[in-house]
Amino acid sequence: MTDAMPTPLSPEELERLAHKRANAKMGWYLHATVFVVVNGFLLLSSTLGYRVRAYNLAPALGWGLGLVLHFVSVFLMGKGSTFREDM
Repeated sequence: MTDAMPTPLSPEELERLAHKRANAKMGWYLHATVFVVVNGFLLLSSTLGYRVRAYNLAPALGWGLGLVLHFVSVFLMGKGSTFREDM
């Protein structure tokens, strides 16, 4: 078996990859922030007894699973991540 060395990327390709990874990370941080704000509001409103339906845990768990999968796709399996490169 031969370990083929990857071809080095040009500066333009490196910059494009860096922008793509930065945008993906910012997208995940935005996703996590919205998750915390929305679910925190729902939990708080149901705890304080407003006339809002009781907080349902199922949507938070489903959305949380989506957030975890988004994290995996951005930070672990994203192009240029060290985990992906090691594989």
